Formats: sequence, C-alpha cells, structure tokens
Amino acid sequence: MLDPGPPAGHRASHIARLIEADIIRRGWPVGESLGSEPVLQQRYGVSRAVLREAVRLVEHHQVARMRRGPNGGLIVTPPDAAPATRAMVIYLEYAGTTISELLEARLLLEPLAAGLAAERVDEAEIDALRGALAATDGQPGHGELHIEWAELAGNPVLTLFVEVLTRLTARYARGARPPTPDGLRRLAADHGAIVAAITAGDAGRAATLTEDHVQTVTGWLQRHHRPGPGRGGAPAAVRGKRAEVLAAAIHEDIATEGWRTGTVFGGEADLLQRYGVSRSTLREAVRLLDYHTVARMRRGPGGGLIITEPQPEAAVDTIALYLDYRRPTRMDLNLVREAIEVDNVAAVVARRTDPDVVAFLAGRHDGPPDGAAPEDPRAAGWAELAFHTELAELAGNRVLNIFLRIIIELFGRHWTPTMQPMPGPGDALEMYRAHGRIVAAIRDGDDSMAQHRSRRHQEALSSWWV
Repeated sequence: MLDPGPPAGHRASHIARLIEADIIRRGWPVGESLGSEPVLQQRYGVSRAVLREAVRLVEHHQVARMRRGPNGGLIVTPPDAAPATRAMVIYLEYAGTTISELLEARLLLEPLAAGLAAERVDEAEIDALRGALAATDGQPGHGELHIEWAELAGNPVLTLFVEVLTRLTARYARGARPPTPDGLRRLAADHGAIVAAITAGDAGRAATLTEDHVQTVTGWLQRHHRPGPGRGGAPAAVRGKRAEVLAAAIHEDIATEGWRTGTVFGGEADLLQRYGVSRSTLREAVRLLDYHTVARMRRGPGGGLIITEPQPEAAVDTIALYLDYRRPTRMDLNLVREAIEVDNVAAVVARRTDPDVVAFLAGRHDGPPDGAAPEDPRAAGWAELAFHTELAELAGNRVLNIFLRIIIELFGRHWTPTMQPMPGPGDALEMYRAHGRIVAAIRDGDDSMAQHRSRRHQEALSSWWV
C-alpha cells in the first residue's frame, strides 16, 4: 500500500521535479519516450491521479508531452521559456518593480550583451541581425531587436534575462503616450548605430551606445509611464494547450484589473461563460494558476476563484529548468553572477547609512557562524550563500535579486548531478577573510575597492557555484 504522503498537489509537484531531473540526467533526449503511464506510475510509486497532475506540470514547463496510443508515452520535448518568462514579468510588475530598478538592471545587462555580441558575431548572424533591424522600420519601440542581439552574445542566461527586462519594459509602456515622430527616429537611429557597432566588432562602442539607448528609453518611460491597473494594450499572443492559453488570459486579466488579493475573481459558472471554455479546460487552467500562486479555487458558499499573492518560486524554478536545457557553461553563469554581485556591492556602499545596512556591517563576517568549525566547508558554503543573499536584499533591486536567485537555483541543480568535491579547509578560511575585506570596504565607503574585492572573491571561489 502506498504511503499517502503530502497533499496530492504538492506530491504532483515533487513527482514533476523528479521526472524533469531524470530528463536532465539523460541529457534531454528530445523525441525519446520515458515510458507509458503504467510504467511511470510504477517507477515513481504514485497513483494515476497524482501522475497525471505531475504530467500536466511537466507539459506546462514544455519539458515533455504525453502521447496516447501505440508507441505513445511521455515524450521528451524541447522546452519553451515563454510561460516562465510571462509569469516572471507579471510577478515583477505585481511586486511594484520601479522604473529605476528596471533601468539599473537594463544598464547592467544589456550593454554587456551588446559587447559580447560584437566580439563573437559572424556574417550569417550579421545578415539575420540586419534583417531584424529592417523589420523594425517604423516601429522601433517594440524591443524585439534587443532580444536578437542578446541572443548573439552566446550566453543563454544573459539572453533570457534581457528578454524578461524587455518584456517588462513593454508592459510598463502600455497605455503610455507613444513616442513622437522625432522620438521614433531617435530610437531607429540608436538601433542602427548599435547594429553597426556589433557588425564592426567594436565591443566598447556597442556597449556604450546600448547604455545611452537604454537611458533614453527608460527616461521616456519615467515621463510617460502610468502606474496602476488598466493600462491597456494587447498582451503577447500565447501558444500551447487550451488550458495554458486560458491560464495566461486569466493571469493577464487579474493583473490588468488591479490584482485585488483575497477577492473572488469569479465563480466557476461565471468563468465558463466569460471565457467560453469547457469545465475540464477551466479546471486544468486553475491548477496552473494555483501552481504559480496567482489564484486558487475555493468550493462552497462564497467560493470561486480567489486571487492570491503571487510568489516567484514557480517562475524561478521553470526558468532554471529552461536554462538547464540551454546548457549554460560555467563561464556563462559566472559572467552574469559576477556582474550582479559587483553591482550589488556598489549599491550597498551607496546605502551604507541605511539602518539595515548599518546592522549588517556591524555583524561579524570574517569568521565561521557560531558553533561551526573554521575549516568546515559545508558551513562555509551556507555562509557564502547567506552573505551574498543578504547583500542582494540590501542592494534593493528586486529584478536583479530574482535573477541572482535563478543562478543560485542553477547552482543547486548542478552540484548534486556533477558530484563536485567540496572546497577544502583553506578555501573556507579564505572565503571568510574575503567577506571581511568586502565589508570593511563598504564600511569605509570605498566603492571602487569594494567592487574590486568582490570581483576577486567571485573569481577565486567560482568553483563553489557550479
């Protein structure tokens, strides 16, 4: 007899994670069957109902699809980042991400992407980029070109983060007064100059022009952004199963109407009529909304689809899963992580008189936590994670904080499968000393030294992350 274990929804999420881990361990064999439903039930020791719920989540992540009939089974598919990207963008909007936070993140990552693109672009990619530039003629404000040249950087982590930033900018621009004809010509000229710099292989100029362009775009956004619900504008088209399309539509409507947490968005009968779908499609969509902590269905009198406070965990997990498929290298991860970490240190220096920062600086960081042996590498690993997590929170940029969490999630996924050896006792002691030196520079208000020490620390201990 099977142990009933945790509630079915939580157990299904756990089984979905196991299935996805198996796919990663097998090298993501697209087109291969993982087995029929009975085989999977036996392998994971679950009921049909729990397995089917887990499969729905795996399908939602675009990791595999259940195919019925002869030669069927759970078939591995190439994933799509769109569901997670969409959920992340709406979460960041819900969380009240400011234009300043968005500007800071874009100024950090987009020039980096443009510079990398200039260093590695080939002629075929130049032709494609020029074609994308021509396609934006007359409508240069859509941002797709930014995603195009980020893709040319060859760093899947950076590319995905730039896409999130671009989509978030587009949402914030909805309903705002469109740029003037002169403004559109300026945007088009900026795009042309950046593409020319990338084509010429001039990484420095590509990065500088991109920085200037991002400041122009966000400056316009700061002047014309209208916060609050109902900004108008059509959301991007969503592809997938009917339940996924419906979940995205409900998600969008909840956000547009102001995200009134705790209120009833509608009863089941009302929602069936409003969206013109079957009961089974609606219920599957509601399960996806519940997974993303957007809304949950409450039965009985006064029940209905209750709007909940969204959390980023599901989107973080899904984005990390997608990036696993893209197989970022250690260099890819370290490049983005280092950029964010160093920027966080600079931000904390600027805020060093804030009470929370003062309290952090007053703590002891140059030695092990209370009760831990100085040479214990496992305790040092947790201290390293806690140190950088707290710095990220003190820096105060919610976008960059979420991006760092995704990189940490990727680290967690790769530590166990690769079975890397723990760092040695000498590494642990040096890590504590590095923390102490960084904190000392922050306390002194020495911005450049704090960044220098942070960068050297990241380089020295990069093996702790991946």
